[in-house]
Amino acid sequence: MSPDSLITHFVGASALVLVAAHAAGWLARRLKQPYIVGQLSAGIALGPSLLGSLAPEAYATLFPAAIGPALTGFAQLALVVFLFAVGYELDLKILGDRARTSLTVALASFVVPMAVGCGGALLFREQLHELGMPRDPSPAMVVFAGIALSITAVPVLTAIVRENELSRSVPGVVAVSAAGVLDAVCWTVLAGALMDGGGDGAALDWPWRVVLAVGFVTVMVLAARPLLRRLLWRTRLEPSLRLALLIGFALGSAWVTHSLGLHVIFGALLAGVVVPREEGGTLDPDLLRPLHDVSSLLLPFFFVVSGQSVALNSMDGTGWAVLLAVTVLAVVTKIGSGTLAARLGGLDRHEARTVGVLLSARGLTELIALDAGLQAGLLSPQLYTVLVFMALATTLFTQPLLLLTRRLADRDPARRPAPVPSASPPAQDGRTAPADLG
Repeated sequence: MSPDSLITHFVGASALVLVAAHAAGWLARRLKQPYIVGQLSAGIALGPSLLGSLAPEAYATLFPAAIGPALTGFAQLALVVFLFAVGYELDLKILGDRARTSLTVALASFVVPMAVGCGGALLFREQLHELGMPRDPSPAMVVFAGIALSITAVPVLTAIVRENELSRSVPGVVAVSAAGVLDAVCWTVLAGALMDGGGDGAALDWPWRVVLAVGFVTVMVLAARPLLRRLLWRTRLEPSLRLALLIGFALGSAWVTHSLGLHVIFGALLAGVVVPREEGGTLDPDLLRPLHDVSSLLLPFFFVVSGQSVALNSMDGTGWAVLLAVTVLAVVTKIGSGTLAARLGGLDRHEARTVGVLLSARGLTELIALDAGLQAGLLSPQLYTVLVFMALATTLFTQPLLLLTRRLADRDPARRPAPVPSASPPAQDGRTAPADLG
């Protein structure tokens, strides 16, 4: 394919990706679902399983193999910008007065799904072997199975909380703060699993990569953070120049972690965490707004690249059975552990149930972790397909389950306000008759 032809195909494919993904996201929002659900569905539909099966010639014309690296490059750029913004927004001070409850919820909603996922990977080795996994999975594969059930998508959860007007409610604050803690724990454990799994092309053994990774984190916290604070606070850079500088910083950090055998996502997250906030501890709107705009524009490329790896034609009876089992376990373990922990933290049963339901949303964060696991060889294409649909299903279920929880709360007589006694008619002598207390 000539360079001109390559550019033509890439421009045409990009136009289709952007229009289809954002149109599907708009439709999902009209259906009371998160924007990501529509975008992910569009990405799968544009992949080889649907478009490639229904119109193979059109698929080959729109997405020739030659433009694959360019699409992947845009997808990785989108991930870096998105996760840089996630790291910048991460603030565990939100725990506030509910710190103990939030930490308890985060711990429970990590440990229980983690244990169930790891146990399931060991108990059902034969079934997973039919999906292309080794008969004797490595420790990294077992840990990754637990992570796949433990993750909560903070961006999707935050959007759901905002759209349901729960931002100032106790369940909303507890769920968001617990998810922030949970996210940090899951990313740390995932980094360890990827190191032990040995990503593609890793030239160093994992002990050396651990040492170098710890050294890099230390340098970022002790040297890069003060330097950025001095640069951002003492010099008045133009917003566009500051944005370009920080995105370049995030890309450089992502390059380092990828060179250490990790994924670019860890460098992007770390870069966002070490960037200092404004002097009052607030987020810089001139930085955050364009970060969201850029990541929102480019993320459809990630969904399409993810959809390229979804193999619906590999889903036989075993695959669908595993999907059903994994989805049930993913929903039950998250809702059950989150609800019980919130209940022990002092919330009433309806508030606790709301926390559990909110924590079951996985969405984009799950897809990013699955993509990293697939690239590291911790997942087979068949199991990757199962887990992608699990992520989509659990995200789809969150809003209906939240509405069901709200209806149950509204029907609970104990939560209904007591009726206000009606005013009694004046007595014959002009005095007010006593109210009927019966």
